Amino acid sequence: MNPQGSLNYLDAGVDIDAGNELVERIKPAIKSTRREGSVGSIGGFGGLFELPLQRYRSPLMVSGTDGVGTKLRLAIDHDLVDGIGIDLVAMCANDIAVLGAEALFFLDYYATGKLELSQAERVIKGIANGCQQAGCALIGGETAEMPGIYQRGDFDLAGFCVGIVEKDRVIDGSRVSAGNKLIALASSGVHSNGFSLVRKIIEVSGTRLSQDCGGESLAEALIRPTRIYVKNLLDLSGEYQVNAIAHITGGGLVENVPRVLPARLSARIDLGSWQQAPVFDWLQQSGKVEQHEMLRTFNCGVGMILAIDAELEQPVLQKLRALGEDAWVIGDVIEASDQAAVIFE
Repeated sequence: MNPQGSLNYLDAGVDIDAGNELVERIKPAIKSTRREGSVGSIGGFGGLFELPLQRYRSPLMVSGTDGVGTKLRLAIDHDLVDGIGIDLVAMCANDIAVLGAEALFFLDYYATGKLELSQAERVIKGIANGCQQAGCALIGGETAEMPGIYQRGDFDLAGFCVGIVEKDRVIDGSRVSAGNKLIALASSGVHSNGFSLVRKIIEVSGTRLSQDCGGESLAEALIRPTRIYVKNLLDLSGEYQVNAIAHITGGGLVENVPRVLPARLSARIDLGSWQQAPVFDWLQQSGKVEQHEMLRTFNCGVGMILAIDAELEQPVLQKLRALGEDAWVIGDVIEASDQAAVIFE
């Protein structure tokens, strides 16, 4: 309260000056994400972007929005927030990439009880890093101080990604047929799904996050940012026909693969075709989690699954590996009959 006894916004817990300082701190990071189509700078009431219409005949806009779930709780509690912005971009940009879309621009929403400049700067620099990986421009966002809604030190994130795709090149699963090969792209770890169960396993098992997990700490294994596949998927689909792509997020392999399969088709997945990372073994053993629950909660080491014509198997694998992806044949597409949408063998 000021000397005259009148109230101001700072008395209510909102520091406008801190918000302005944050904008100045993050300007270099945001500038680093500029790309073809970027217009103006941050600070206006809306972000501007010029669509690359000269490269498209009949373009469709594609949009996606997401957060990072309760992975945020783990990141905040252990002061491991530097990569959480990468997760935010990944969860949005990967979703639109499965449609064959080029990610154009991104916006973020950062809400907190009390703006901690250092913490917010680390998070937003992570968002800029993720945008660079996805090839999209960070053209704006919102930072909201909301005392009474969030406790001090807590914050929440939401992201919004917009992309573009040629209408006749949308990857929607309609070309999938029996005999297609399923190609897996490795995840970088747990990514950003299933963390309510992760945290419950930590609580029940009493495990310290400093313990070893495959040559690194458990904290490092759990908090590793989600892999961003956008540029490599664009590169691949520009050279080879990809019939469908499933992003393995919440719902795991059990629920995400069927989302891209036409009716009367099933995915047959060979569980012996890959060895899951130690962090998944730890989760399963420490939580006594049944196999089916693992497969419908976590990605279990598989970040994306692509359906391609069988004759493209070798060239597609060679291309993906040349791009730096850990890729392998995980199964195939079969006639469903009365079988489950995903059959594990």
